[in-house]
Amino acid sequence: MTPFELSEVIFHILEELTELDEVNLSIEDLPQPVKVERPRVREHGDWATNVALQLGKKAGLNPRAFADLITEKLAQQEGIDSTEVAGPGFINIRLSAASAGELARTILAAGSEYGTSKTMAGEKINLEYVSANPTGPVHLGHARWAAVGDSLARILTSQGAEVTREYYFNDHGAQIDRFAKSLLARARGLEVPEDGYGGQYIDDIAQEVISIETAAGRPNPSELEDEKALEVFRSVGVQLMFDEIKSELHDFKVEFDVYFHEDTLHKSGDVDRAIERLRERGMVYDKDGAIWLKSSELGDDKDRVIIKSDGQAAYFSGDIAYYLNKRERGADAAIYLLGADHHGYIGRMYAMCAAFGDEPGKNLQIIIGQLVNLQKNGKPLRMSKRAGTIVTLEDLVDAVGVDAARYALARSSMDSMIDIDLDLLASASNENPVYYVQYAHARTCSVARNAAEAGITLESEFDPAQLDSAADTELLGTLAQFPEIVAQAATLREQHRVARYLESLAAAYHAWYGNSRVTPRAGESVEPVHAARLYLNQAVAQVLSNGLNLLGVSAPERM
Repeated sequence: MTPFELSEVIFHILEELTELDEVNLSIEDLPQPVKVERPRVREHGDWATNVALQLGKKAGLNPRAFADLITEKLAQQEGIDSTEVAGPGFINIRLSAASAGELARTILAAGSEYGTSKTMAGEKINLEYVSANPTGPVHLGHARWAAVGDSLARILTSQGAEVTREYYFNDHGAQIDRFAKSLLARARGLEVPEDGYGGQYIDDIAQEVISIETAAGRPNPSELEDEKALEVFRSVGVQLMFDEIKSELHDFKVEFDVYFHEDTLHKSGDVDRAIERLRERGMVYDKDGAIWLKSSELGDDKDRVIIKSDGQAAYFSGDIAYYLNKRERGADAAIYLLGADHHGYIGRMYAMCAAFGDEPGKNLQIIIGQLVNLQKNGKPLRMSKRAGTIVTLEDLVDAVGVDAARYALARSSMDSMIDIDLDLLASASNENPVYYVQYAHARTCSVARNAAEAGITLESEFDPAQLDSAADTELLGTLAQFPEIVAQAATLREQHRVARYLESLAAAYHAWYGNSRVTPRAGESVEPVHAARLYLNQAVAQVLSNGLNLLGVSAPERM
């Protein structure tokens, strides 16, 4: 019996109790789902619920008395070994070994679908992440958004949501101008401007632009007059840089459905149309030749300029048009993953959302990520050989590989700064979290291979009642929590819950492995318990694989 199935059983019992004269409850009062969780003290039972405490007062009964009514009916249910009321009204539940062990067969029958649900079906989510300006390689902060964003997209999709993975391509503004000037300067053998971009990659791209142009029979752009030269280096250089960014992300197992160009907002008239929509709602006004958003009325610390007095669009105008564009493309929720330097943008962005009549925190959600620090040989790693002033995604992947990099970046809450020890991540030790989890999966595969040699396969008869040891019970209980963990990760937008769960599952499995033999010792015969343990072993393999896949990390069969 899974926690979901137990929750359903309790809900139906509550439905029956609403028909009793002494219970002052209607079906509308009942929580759905009924919360079922593991007791903090494992000796108290397999599962526990506080539903009697939730409803007792409303039912007109002492919570313990209400709990007694529930446990009386629970004890009659097939698969429940015993129940007890504890404290002010907690209900502790013990499953029979057969009922608990049946979970292994359930997991194997579900396969890759175990942990998925349709609870978010019908929700259309636009998830924007990375969105690095095409002026340099993907740096470590962007790498974190890549790992987290892709993991969140996978998790949300697993719960039935329709997710659009989107990259916002900033090709409009001063940064692109500085990038083009930097390329031109290096092409002419000059130092880059003081506010330009440095690093070997600028020299490489500058030379590639020249090669592309001359190979096509066009003039060397570095020899053109400044305005024409800058236009070539801007158009060709930006595309080369963006192609490289796409390639780096592809190698990191991160793909996007939409690459949205900021420049289209201004060329298409989306900015003007968004302003007009806000004007119709009475949310903008004209002052000193500029157009302002009444953001101070909606939680921001001041009103914001949308169009400057010289007629030029303020940067915020693009944010306004872009949000409206996402909503008009069908997004119920637009989720933005932004760096710590964008924390000051939250107030104005939520005010803009409210100005369109939407609900901040629902239709527009902002997740702020903190910095990443790399350490090697006990010292901070501060500079990339290629980028000059930053550590890049490429540096991290070169040092530890894609799996370790993705896992390390996704296993912590976005609102916490993280320190990554490259020596630890590259090590084959239990202190290395990704190795610990991946090794657990490899171990399950090794156990299955050994079992097959002993004639024990999933074709063998499965008796779930054989899984009755304390180690079996602990491992089954951990497996049962996976669907709820994934659902919480989706609802709270917290991908790290999946990673931390996998580490707890790996710990439970390694402990089980030390206490439970799947294959008989030499001279012993194959017993029903061995087949049952193989089922449990394979259930662990399936859940580890499912969880790692949600993080975009491989589940190796050998290590």
